[in-house]
Amino acid sequence: MEFPKFILGDNTDYPDAIFVIHTEFPRFIINLENDEVEWLEDFDDHDEKELQNETEKLIEEASNFYDREVSRYDD
Repeated sequence: MEFPKFILGDNTDYPDAIFVIHTEFPRFIINLENDEVEWLEDFDDHDEKELQNETEKLIEEASNFYDREVSRYDD
C-alpha cells in the first residue's frame, strides 16, 4: 500500500491539537498546536546530523500541507 507523504489526524481526547503525520523517512508526528514533534524512528549519530539539517524544512512542509488542506475546505 502506498501512503501520501503527509496525513492529517485529530483525536477528540486532544480537542485543540491538529496532528500532521509524515509517512516517509524520517517518520514523525507533529502537533501543530504546540509544534511538538514525536519521531517514529531510531537514529544513529549519522542520522542525527542529517536530521538536524532537515528538521526545519520538514516541519515547514508539514505546516504548508496543513494550510493547503484547510484552504481546500474553504473553497
